[in-house]
Amino acid sequence: MMRAMRNSDTAACSPIVVCHAGSASNPSHVDGPKDACSTGLTALAAEGSALNAVVAATQALEDDERFNAGTGSNLRLDGVTIQMDASCMTSAGEFAAVAAIERVKNPVAVARRLLGTPHVLLAAAGANEFARRNGFADHDPTTPGAQERLRQVSATKDRVGDWSRVELEQAWNFATPLRESLGSDTVGSVAWDGTTFACALSSGGTTTALLGRVGDVPMPGCGLFAGEHGAIATTGDGEFIARSVLAYRAYSELERGKSPTQVVDWALGQLADSVDIGIIVVCRTGFAGGARHGMAWHGQQAEARS
Repeated sequence: MMRAMRNSDTAACSPIVVCHAGSASNPSHVDGPKDACSTGLTALAAEGSALNAVVAATQALEDDERFNAGTGSNLRLDGVTIQMDASCMTSAGEFAAVAAIERVKNPVAVARRLLGTPHVLLAAAGANEFARRNGFADHDPTTPGAQERLRQVSATKDRVGDWSRVELEQAWNFATPLRESLGSDTVGSVAWDGTTFACALSSGGTTTALLGRVGDVPMPGCGLFAGEHGAIATTGDGEFIARSVLAYRAYSELERGKSPTQVVDWALGQLADSVDIGIIVVCRTGFAGGARHGMAWHGQQAEARS
């Protein structure tokens, strides 16, 4: 099991932002999470909010075509459809998410906007219309990279992710013929501003999915969780993460006194070895991250003020 970890333990931490580019993302692409952390810290310094920091950082990852979120999201099996999920949460009890949203550049910004309403989740056409009504322009996230990923795996035989070819053909509900392809994973950010913890996730979803599939990202306690002791953001095989309510359970371990590094170790041992998983954790005294199959991630602490 490969674990790329780093931990920072101090008696009292200045503000922190930690970002990941998705489980099984190329660790050599760490410049993406580094830039996202810098973007988040800049937003935090300007506005003093962990929530604004994680949204800004996650938007930076959405705009990086190398990662499966926003621009760069995975095409579905029909070779045309892209449906995205995003969410944000704070230790003050705020949560909002969008699911199966289409044709927006930054789904996490739409989720952030939803915090200003009585709702916690909007899906599909409702999420799309909410985005338009709130000034989010129409945007096609399809990239040559997404098209090439689909092409490269078009000859997959027998099994496609968790489906057998026969099962998938029987359940297929797209208008166009079946194509086999592979999926990828969620990007995310966690932050501490000295008072509040926050986390955010965004995902382009899994290529091997039916129309309307929703993963762990927009489910509080599954893909992410923030409370008074810290914040968690996971990535990997969404169905397994959702079924295990992994983020909340990882947060509970933090609440019991485990360090961020210990929480990462604990989380990576909770699911079967065949399950792809990664996680980042932040608390008042430090941060850590790790993944089973490598992951581009980075944590950055704000410079202490004199």
